[in-house]
Amino acid sequence: MAASLLNAIHLPELITATPQACEAQAIALATQPGKLLEIKQKLAENKLTTLLFDTQYLCNHIEAAFTQIYERYQAGLLPDHIIATANAHDQISP
Repeated sequence: MAASLLNAIHLPELITATPQACEAQAIALATQPGKLLEIKQKLAENKLTTLLFDTQYLCNHIEAAFTQIYERYQAGLLPDHIIATANAHDQISP
């Protein structure tokens, strides 16, 4: 989950595969203030341009998902995977 979030904010350089690598990354950032500042600046810039921080976009997609779930229920369909899109009601499959 953390790797997905880091990719979503365009910070894959913070992804580690092991607890030891995570610890080494933390130590490196703690001892290299310039590198930490670089990461902070990148995060601040990416907050303005990535969908992860676009509250209205995410809210619209959650609402679309809820609409699909409810419409499937109303149609008597079993639960299934859904894809939330702007036109969620058009995405219901029998």
